[in-house]
Amino acid sequence: MQAAIHPVSDVGSMKAWLSRVPATRDFPDDFITTLKGQGPAFVIEMTTTPGCVPCGDLWMKLGVLAHRYRWGLQTISGENAMIRSGRLGLPWVGYPVAWVRPVNDPGRTIPIAIGTDHEVNLARNLYLSAKMLTGVRAAVGVRAMSKFTGIVGAPTPPTRRHR
Repeated sequence: MQAAIHPVSDVGSMKAWLSRVPATRDFPDDFITTLKGQGPAFVIEMTTTPGCVPCGDLWMKLGVLAHRYRWGLQTISGENAMIRSGRLGLPWVGYPVAWVRPVNDPGRTIPIAIGTDHEVNLARNLYLSAKMLTGVRAAVGVRAMSKFTGIVGAPTPPTRRHR
């Protein structure tokens, strides 16, 4: 897990890690139609914590995509995300993690980002999540979506109290 997680605490470190991440270049013919047509049926949920640089970056990118394609966007607690991760057998890696679920079904969630990513990769994952939640075989979508960056916020060192 350590090799796949890249904690960053400043914008320069985050951009350095992101520069290594390939951006999606090829999209299916129904990409925009699917994102715009299916958007109102789904909500994007993500975890965040104060001072987390990748959280702010992911929130900004998801905000643009949510507005463009009319998807809902909201935050969820770290505890809620840990429970979701556990149900799927994913390790809890910290902040941010983004999920997609149908508006009317909080029990059906798909992780679309572990850490921040390029906007085009996030759009690809929104597309794949919509396809998976509307009937495409899960194995196809998971295989295509399985390249999460792991660029997460660096843990805050515990504060020491002086007595």
